[in-house]
Amino acid sequence: MKIGAVFPQTDIGDDAGAIREWTLGVEAMGFDHVDAYDHVIGANTASRPGWDGAYDIDSQFYEPFTLLSYMAALSSTLSFMTGVFILPQRQTVLFAKQAACLDRLCGGRLRLGVGTGWNAVEYEALGVDFAQRGAIFDDQIEVLRALWSNRAVTINTPFHKITDAGLKPMPVQQPIPLWLGGGGGGTIVQTSTSSDKVIRRIARLADGWLPLCAPDEHGAALVERMRGYARDYGRDPAGIGIQAGLRGRRALEDQWAEHANAWRRLGATHMFINTMQDGLTGADQHLRRLEEALRAVSR
Repeated sequence: MKIGAVFPQTDIGDDAGAIREWTLGVEAMGFDHVDAYDHVIGANTASRPGWDGAYDIDSQFYEPFTLLSYMAALSSTLSFMTGVFILPQRQTVLFAKQAACLDRLCGGRLRLGVGTGWNAVEYEALGVDFAQRGAIFDDQIEVLRALWSNRAVTINTPFHKITDAGLKPMPVQQPIPLWLGGGGGGTIVQTSTSSDKVIRRIARLADGWLPLCAPDEHGAALVERMRGYARDYGRDPAGIGIQAGLRGRRALEDQWAEHANAWRRLGATHMFINTMQDGLTGADQHLRRLEEALRAVSR
């Protein structure tokens, strides 16, 4: 299982030197990849009583393509992951171009985690219909892969029209791997129609999956459901990677090793360690916590 580190967007501050220190520190520790979260704009909670979103106007987020391009110039061994880009908020062809350029510049060390997101405030600000996000997303997956794999494409779908045109430079990876997020929340498997649709989409389209569940009996059932759907679609479930998450909070320290081992038993291929939102400040504090958690999960 390959271990990565989540860049602590909300905690590290706005100093480029701290980002450099964190990136080089993560690389020196032997992490496989860096994972960057994505939010474009935050809601002002003062005008929204009862707001229960995970982030708001005071939550800092660097734009992932910009951030990872900077990191790629610093690192020679790290791979780069987004976890996840809120894809329907973005123009598909422009996104394809940006991703192709980053993949080319980092030598093919890019994986793209993509999802539909939860924040209607962002969709409104970016001029996209929140209710249409699932349909847009399904369309985007096929368009992206076509653009990354062909010199020229002609596409006419409900959300995209491209007439005999293509990208240059092309990415190193043709196509760039797309890992889909979603499907289950917390420790409970969601059994709603919408959640089942997400799992089917992952089984049908994903190169890899970023599940939102714990590696308990519910998570195991969710993994098996995804694999069963993959077989129904004529795919080998072993070809769909699984990237699990681990919260690197001090209060959970005694659970780190077993959490990682439980995901190994479920067949996870990757894991990220997230040290955000535990009172840590500066690159040095986050790096020390990452080092402790890496030792625990590597046993």
